[in-house]
Amino acid sequence: MNQYDVAVIGSGPGGYVAAIRCAQLGMKTAIIEKYDTLGGTCLNVGCIPSKALLDSSHHYEDAIKHFETHGIDIPGEVKVNLKQMIARKQDVVDQNTKGIEFLMGKNKIEVYHGLGSFKDATHINIDKDGKTETIEAKNTIIATGSKPSTLPFIKLDKERIITSTEALKLKEVPKHMIVIGGGVIGLELGQVYKRLGAEVTVVEFMDRIIPGMDGALSKELMKVLKKQKVKFNLSHKVKSVERKGDEVIIKADNKKGEEVTFTGDYCLVSVGRRPYTDGLNAEAAGVKLDDRGRVEVNDHLQTSVSNIYAIGDVVKGAMLAHKAEEEGTMVAEILAGQKPHIDYNLIPGVVYTWPEVAAVGKTEKELKEAGVDYKVGQFSMRALGRARASMDLDGFVKIIADKNTDEVLGVHMIGARCADLIAEGVTAMEFRASAEDIARMSHAHPTYAEAVKEAALDATANRALHA
Repeated sequence: MNQYDVAVIGSGPGGYVAAIRCAQLGMKTAIIEKYDTLGGTCLNVGCIPSKALLDSSHHYEDAIKHFETHGIDIPGEVKVNLKQMIARKQDVVDQNTKGIEFLMGKNKIEVYHGLGSFKDATHINIDKDGKTETIEAKNTIIATGSKPSTLPFIKLDKERIITSTEALKLKEVPKHMIVIGGGVIGLELGQVYKRLGAEVTVVEFMDRIIPGMDGALSKELMKVLKKQKVKFNLSHKVKSVERKGDEVIIKADNKKGEEVTFTGDYCLVSVGRRPYTDGLNAEAAGVKLDDRGRVEVNDHLQTSVSNIYAIGDVVKGAMLAHKAEEEGTMVAEILAGQKPHIDYNLIPGVVYTWPEVAAVGKTEKELKEAGVDYKVGQFSMRALGRARASMDLDGFVKIIADKNTDEVLGVHMIGARCADLIAEGVTAMEFRASAEDIARMSHAHPTYAEAVKEAALDATANRALHA
């Protein structure tokens, strides 16, 4: 029987990063992956493939809407080759998963393919093609991630009534895609197919889209997506989804209690994700799950069993790849006797629509509920020379600072390249910067980042220079 200092169950961003860090710290490490490729949801059917399709569809939209303005004439009709677009997406996925394989080899991490399940607290069975192999691990890190959620009455046929997984490999552009859920995944994939020619209707239970983010971002993103002809039905409670041939019929009650019917040829069910522990046999090791199916952990991500830890989507907190990576690193360093720390308030959130939406820290609503006195600075992307040059005029940067100390408490932005710009906010807040600190920093001109400086100036003394 092979013995290891650490076994990691699951090879998504949290799992493979945990394994690498454990190996770097001198531990004999194994990683167990149920599927044939490494990388988990993020690399195979999540973050990476969705961004590949977002980029491809963005290029197409630019070609048909903006190239002529830029002085680029294309003879003939620009057409979508969906088969090639999906093939390029898969090539990007393959490159990334092979990269993870390389990193496992480089760090001398032993890879097992098969379903990992606990035999007891120190032994893990790996089932593959009817055969079982057992390994022994002094410590184990559960990193089994999450799967798309659905509603109890929805039968996913994975052909017309689909999740994000199937939406990444459609063989045709839908005529009318109905998206149930106005969160990150639904909006990103909805925008992909809207660009490619589909009619897109979003049906959302809450009274706004991206409900976990600052209200100003929700309002601005919906305004922009409406300009792009995406239709929204907020405060609608879906109660049935049925397929009849190539047609999908969705019935919902609006906020007045009236029944509304939506008809399309595809329905993307995007109502969040659930922690995935199927087949883990956690109870055999004594590991406890909470009432939402998450693995219970303490502040050190240690489960109810002292030598077993859990990270990422399978534990409490935001279901984000970079949050899982930080947790994987933290557990590895704890096992090595170090004292790492994660500030969960400084884990940024991003929506990769165009314009991009990004945020870190507290929202206005959270600060009001906590009774904190705050001030707000805001600056429009439209006022930037760089934004005019690229024709990316939508959006703004909003900085919230403590009214008394000027410490930055939250940064919220929507616009071009905000997924990258938010790192400036994270860095500032990590070092407890004030709005004035950011305002006094030199920002290159012309850049989108100038909006961050201007918002900080606005928060400091209502003295934005270009407003």
